Formats: sequence, C-alpha cells, structure tokens
Amino acid sequence: EVQVVESGGGLVQAGGSLTLSCVVTGSTFDVHVIGWFRQAPGKEREGVSCISTRLGSTHYVDSVKGRFTISSDNAKNTVYLQMNSLKPEDTAVYYCAADRSTYYCENYGSYDYWGQGTQVTVSS
Repeated sequence: EVQVVESGGGLVQAGGSLTLSCVVTGSTFDVHVIGWFRQAPGKEREGVSCISTRLGSTHYVDSVKGRFTISSDNAKNTVYLQMNSLKPEDTAVYYCAADRSTYYCENYGSYDYWGQGTQVTVSS
C-alpha cells in the first residue's frame, strides 16, 4: 500500500509564494510518478503538474507554466510544488497523488493513491 500526505497550504496575497510538500510512504519501490492536482469550489479536479522520477520528466498545465515548479527529493520520498506569482484563481484544495502503473506522469486520469488535500487561498 502507498500513503500520500500533503502539507504547506495556507493563505497568501496575490503575487506571493507557497511551497507544498508531498511525502509518499509505504510500498514505494514501483511508484514512478507523482502529481499535483487542485479542485476549486464548484469546479472539477484538474491536474496541475507532475513528475516522473523514472524518466526525469515534468509536466505543467498551461495556466501554471512559468509560475509553478515541481521537484523531488528521492532520499526523502518527497515531492515539492513551488508556487510563485500566485493569483486568486489558484485558490483551491491541492491534492498530491501517486501512481504505480505508468512512467508517464501526464496521464492525470490514472493516479491511484491520494492524499487528503491542503487548502491554498490567494487573496486579491
């Protein structure tokens, strides 16, 4: 089994920064991709960014390109999402998820293991 725990959310003013952390534990030997998702009130959950630790590749949706950076510390089983230049429209619950079935992280529909989410609120 795989456990996923996010942290680092909070309240920040527009233009500010936050860093989210995602720790993945348990049977992680075949976890090759980690993704960050978000769900704003009244909207569907969307994939935001992901990293393939197997391929060394990353992916970002257009709305966060140039502002968000995903990285991993494999020794700590932790993935980070550095969020800069935050906008009110980035307000959402952010979820981290892991997948064991693929090396290609941008298949956002395939993630099996989910954290509980962390709230990010950006005030204008």
